[in-house]
Amino acid sequence: MTDDLTPEEESRALAAEYVLRLMSPEDERAFESRLAEDRDLENDVAEWVAHFEPLADEFASVAPPKALKARLTADLFGAPEKPASIWARLGLWQGISLTATAAAAVMAVMLVIQPVPEVPTAGQMFVSEIAAEDDSLRVLAVYDSATGDLRLTRTAGQAAGGRDFELWAIVGDNAPVSLGVLTDDESSEIELPEALRASLGEAVLAISDEPDGGSTTGAPTGAVLAVGQVSEV
Repeated sequence: MTDDLTPEEESRALAAEYVLRLMSPEDERAFESRLAEDRDLENDVAEWVAHFEPLADEFASVAPPKALKARLTADLFGAPEKPASIWARLGLWQGISLTATAAAAVMAVMLVIQPVPEVPTAGQMFVSEIAAEDDSLRVLAVYDSATGDLRLTRTAGQAAGGRDFELWAIVGDNAPVSLGVLTDDESSEIELPEALRASLGEAVLAISDEPDGGSTTGAPTGAVLAVGQVSEV
């Protein structure tokens, strides 16, 4: 990083490099340690994820030779290909085409001084940050259309004793559809109902406070604590 950047600009640039998976394995591990404790940095990462969407419409997805990917990694980092990051384990980057990697590496150097071109993705990936207004409850939802799985990572908030958080999907003016009660685990996975998969990109996800075991009426009965719009990545 250049010495001309403010701490905020440097953090934002690092977040972009992380999202683009341009870091060395050592730098990535150090960044993820910061990410676990820095809410502003987490927000930067979420913003870059949303920012990198438009190029999906500008590039055709091409599967590169494995040797090319290995050579690019060696040229950039002088090391074997790095293991999957937290975001990759979530499945967020399974569809990223390497056709944009070289261009992204160049643009990462200029992140703060000019707009950044976004990285193309293949297939349909959707993300939603389901958050309370005061950030007392935050859940990152990532949907992979290839598997039909909705992966949830809770970064803040816990249900009160004898109560449960229940996840809902609302498409347009339709009634909320329950996606199930959230577990106490920070990470969990839900198989999205077939009827919702085609329209998920138009949905809002919400979390309500419900009795132990969830709503018995088929609709939210408690307060809606957090909401998040679904966006395609």
